[in-house]
Amino acid sequence: MRADRLVSIVLLLQSRGQLTASELARRLEVSERTIYRDMEALSAAGIPVYAERGRGGGCRLVEGYRTSLTGLSVAEIRSLFLGQSSGLLSDLGLREAAEAALLKLMVSLPELARRDAEYARQRVHVDTAGWNRREERVPHLQALQEAVWDDRRVRLTYRRNDGALVEREVDPLGLVAKASAWYLVGSVAGQLRTFRVSRVESVVVLDEICTRPEGFDLATHWSEHCVQFVAALPRYPVRLRVAPEALPLLYPSGYVKIERIEPAGTDGWHEASLTFEIEEDACGYVLRLSALAEVVEPARLRARVLELVESVGAWYRRDGVMAEAPVTADVADGGQEGVEMPTSRLSAVGAGASA
Repeated sequence: MRADRLVSIVLLLQSRGQLTASELARRLEVSERTIYRDMEALSAAGIPVYAERGRGGGCRLVEGYRTSLTGLSVAEIRSLFLGQSSGLLSDLGLREAAEAALLKLMVSLPELARRDAEYARQRVHVDTAGWNRREERVPHLQALQEAVWDDRRVRLTYRRNDGALVEREVDPLGLVAKASAWYLVGSVAGQLRTFRVSRVESVVVLDEICTRPEGFDLATHWSEHCVQFVAALPRYPVRLRVAPEALPLLYPSGYVKIERIEPAGTDGWHEASLTFEIEEDACGYVLRLSALAEVVEPARLRARVLELVESVGAWYRRDGVMAEAPVTADVADGGQEGVEMPTSRLSAVGAGASA
């Protein structure tokens, strides 16, 4: 992480007096070009660093300058020790470095501040992994990370959604972790593109320096990209009648949005408007509610649910005898008192639904 590296540069220069850019690059495992960019960033932030060229030159702090971490507030200390995702740091090869950096920070803090840091770590844990997401292999993440740090163009072999392999020359602008999935944001012939790192089949780091668009900000771009992506998703609106006891089971997830739930009618049932991405998602959702929900519209979904229910009934009656099923615990509360567990996406029986 660049913030950790900038702090490391200041602490190294403070403890060693003067170090060459090559020595800093070796210690921090980056390029000399990256070190010079970091020095410029430190200077712009008001840290009195400078570089002397020629024999005996190097990077140093202005004589007499000292920095300490003892002026951190409680909120600042907590923010430093929270939000670390060990899985994502491991993907980047930075888990041990991050733990070492936090340990050094902990040691440098006064006793009272150390207690605040430990207090925070024992009370908030951040887990970025999804419940049902299988672990993605990202064998080329390290190469892409180095290319991003060094502003080097890359040649990718990439597997598209349809399975086809394509080759692209990409100016890598940044890496983004969305939940536990990694994405590369890059420029291809001047157009911004997003690549899922798990679909990268090969990477060749080229000698060419990549060109960053003027004023490009990774976080701003990603936020706008996500808004556009969600807006472009297919929409499948559904209207249901639901029994009052089904209301606790109606909650939004990654593939359904609860638009509106009307007040109960004279029969005690509610009308609910939901939006799915595809019909098969809606089928699975309605079947999970069983007799506690009825499809009002669209008519096609109502017919599809009826068809699936009849096909399941026919399957279990195929030998003329209904098989006895064991009694199972009510899963409305996740099968465990006081524990709310996630509900997996249900594939429509016999429909060949895909995740």
